[in-house]
Amino acid sequence: MTGKVFGQPIPRLEDQFLLTGTAKFIDDIEIPGMVHAAFLRSDYAHARIKKIDYSAALKRPGVIAVYTAEDFGDYWRPGPLQVPPPTAIKGSQFNARPLVPIAKDKVRFSGEPLAVVIAESRYIAEDAFDDIIVDLEPLPAVVDLEEAWENKPALVHDDLGTNMAALVKQERGNYEEARAKADVVISRKILVNRNAAAAMENRGFVVNWDEREQEMTVWATTQAPIPLRNTIAARLGLFENQVRVITPFIGGGFGPKIMTSQADDVLLPWIAMKLKRPIKWIEDRRENFLATTSERDQVHYAEIALTKDGVILGVKDVFYHNTGAYDPYGMTVPLNTQTHTISNYRVPSFYTEIRMVFTNQMVVTPVRGAGRPEGVFVMERLMDAAARELNMDPAEIRLKNLLEPNELPLRTGIIGQDFVEGVLDSGNYKANLQKLMEMVEYEKFRKEIQPALRAQGKHVGMGIVCFTEGTAVGPYEGARVTIGGNGKVSVATGISTQGQGHFTVFAQIVAEQLGVKAEDVNVVTGDTAHFHWGAGTFASRGAAVAGTAIYNAAVKVREKIFATASKWLEVPPEQIELGDGKVWVKGKPEQFITLGDLAFRANPTRGVIEPGVEPGLEATGYYGPPYGATGAGAVAMIVEIDPETMELKIKRFVIVHDCGTVINPLLLEGQVEGGVSMGIGNAFYEKMVYDENGQLLTASFMDYLMPQATDMPPKIEIGHLTTTSPLNPLGIKGVGEAGAIPTPSAFVQAVEDALFEYQLEIPESNLSPSKIFEYVQKASKKG
Repeated sequence: MTGKVFGQPIPRLEDQFLLTGTAKFIDDIEIPGMVHAAFLRSDYAHARIKKIDYSAALKRPGVIAVYTAEDFGDYWRPGPLQVPPPTAIKGSQFNARPLVPIAKDKVRFSGEPLAVVIAESRYIAEDAFDDIIVDLEPLPAVVDLEEAWENKPALVHDDLGTNMAALVKQERGNYEEARAKADVVISRKILVNRNAAAAMENRGFVVNWDEREQEMTVWATTQAPIPLRNTIAARLGLFENQVRVITPFIGGGFGPKIMTSQADDVLLPWIAMKLKRPIKWIEDRRENFLATTSERDQVHYAEIALTKDGVILGVKDVFYHNTGAYDPYGMTVPLNTQTHTISNYRVPSFYTEIRMVFTNQMVVTPVRGAGRPEGVFVMERLMDAAARELNMDPAEIRLKNLLEPNELPLRTGIIGQDFVEGVLDSGNYKANLQKLMEMVEYEKFRKEIQPALRAQGKHVGMGIVCFTEGTAVGPYEGARVTIGGNGKVSVATGISTQGQGHFTVFAQIVAEQLGVKAEDVNVVTGDTAHFHWGAGTFASRGAAVAGTAIYNAAVKVREKIFATASKWLEVPPEQIELGDGKVWVKGKPEQFITLGDLAFRANPTRGVIEPGVEPGLEATGYYGPPYGATGAGAVAMIVEIDPETMELKIKRFVIVHDCGTVINPLLLEGQVEGGVSMGIGNAFYEKMVYDENGQLLTASFMDYLMPQATDMPPKIEIGHLTTTSPLNPLGIKGVGEAGAIPTPSAFVQAVEDALFEYQLEIPESNLSPSKIFEYVQKASKKG
């Protein structure tokens, strides 16, 4: 579907602002009279609030106000739930405990706000913390997922009488029957540890209430500007058109910025109205670790049933999922785990059970991958265990069980985050793996390269895995496309952008349809004054859902161009050409009208228009998919390990991916590379560690290790296959999370292969040199 603009690797249009320092970020916003907010946060993970006395803080020069939960009166209330419970799944149980904006009566995680201080500067506000007397009665912290399920050692929410946040069981086929027929049944306990999103730019919030105009303007680093506007307006009793939410340039989102019920979202608009002064809050890195949502953290009891020649008969997975102290984002993450566990394999019978528990830790909501890496990790670990048990090659057992194109679309029987049954809409999963094996020279590596390296005493191993990526979920997005009198095009959509390249790819979609240059398309995202409807940026849906809405609007404008030009050029529409910012009569290029002139003619200020004709070269389009489009791929990783120091080098990283139609190959590679770098961090460096008291031990980059450029492979080799999605007219699937999803699985397999003589089997993600050393030591003692 490559055209003059669409499908071309044009550089990002937004980079001219980012690279010259003219892009405006949240902390660049300054308003006369602006004051600053700081949140006093609990050091305890679980405690009863006995007393908070801030009278001394009010006497500090520069302090304007201090608020605790009691000061907000009836405005203080939990929630609402940002994602509804999974009522579409029969028999599901869900205990809703939306996030509270500030602790009242009880603290449920370390970092939960106790008070908010408003001062002339952030420095003064934080200094005032020393003046606030807080009396807390510590309680036992709930941190272990399996103990939490047994309501030990305490209850996070006393009124519930249980730490069960949810219980969801789903099954297709009959696993117990499949197990009874199997020649081999392999059971494993598998751990997926917790990661932070760790965006380059932390969260921020600026709010200004105009008393005279009765209008509120909010600048926020949000992935969901329209839901945030709606939530703020509803809480304050305002009309939606009284609240404008603007997302400036944002230095990364990765999931947590989808939240609309954190302390700043809820409390600062109310305070701004009360004080009648603009307020700014910028999150520091410690706050980001403690009090911005994070993800992963699951314990799986999984098993796989196979025939003796390696054919999968069934899979069973019962897992505990940590939702943290509250569950405002419903079950999005564990439902994604359920839908991605069997991935792109042929699994006739599948039983899956979520046991979601409350703990005294920060709330879990999506981080890049959002439950998908956990499901893929479990399945790929089971496949590795099966290959080892049956003495099969890891690639061989995968090729034997991958679904064929003629089996698609396939209804999975498992309901996902969008509350409809999952459907694998399109793909060629076996071809993905076969292309990967060609690119990485799999047979040559196994038969020649690896044996030669091992003969030299080198510990080099390969991991090879497959994955799917559920993308482009609903409910919908919309957009408006307008041609102005200057002949240039304006596009407005409700999603926000955090660096994905939306300004470029959306411009390419429109430019191709309207015959203009991409640089003559001005894209506005994340400003509720420009577009009023939409759900937000999440689940790799920007290009596929918002992009399709933009395409639909552009097609309508294109039709209006031809209809209007036909009238003024006095020829049928089929005799008109469109391109280079003008229309002309076929074969008579001298008979032309520029798009700017045509836009003026389509919007007359006198006379009459024909019945049914809409003025202007403008149209609005929407798109809502029936279910998500499924991207897919395969990954190979070759690592070398020093067996004494466990220093690890990634020698090669190869990924083959199918995201349907490619809008911009250059940006696509950037998205994949970014996901891979995050996946490498999740595999070997990053890990959030809580102690038995619920204290986060990794609340800074001194302790939370991030991969650096020197930790990356010399090159990320990317191959593409294209099977277009039948769900939208452009055939697009998402790609934003692809690189992060399979990387931990490939990494662990490669480590085991490199240290082959120890016969390691590693049942967890988030490794480190010391953790690998522990596994080697255990294996050595057994040997």
